[in-house]
Amino acid sequence: MSNKAQQLQDTLPENFESLDGFWDFWDTRSSADFEDEMEDVNAVIELSSSKVYFAVAKDFVRPIRAQAREQGVSPETLLNLWLKEKISV
Repeated sequence: MSNKAQQLQDTLPENFESLDGFWDFWDTRSSADFEDEMEDVNAVIELSSSKVYFAVAKDFVRPIRAQAREQGVSPETLLNLWLKEKISV
């Protein structure tokens, strides 16, 4: 590895002046190059989702999308609104 390449890898900035600066830095490096500077953290990750997916017949897709667009909402929101009207939770 050249001296310049080694020097690039050795310096991990505390902060970046811009998002572009951040991307420029990490485009030329790997986080593995800074493994000795990393700290262990404890984290709890919740993998459960509050969403459940159901299949919708293909014939319904176009009309649902069209009506959602007319109402200015996503198809998912439109379907949830319809279900809320029909089913008391």
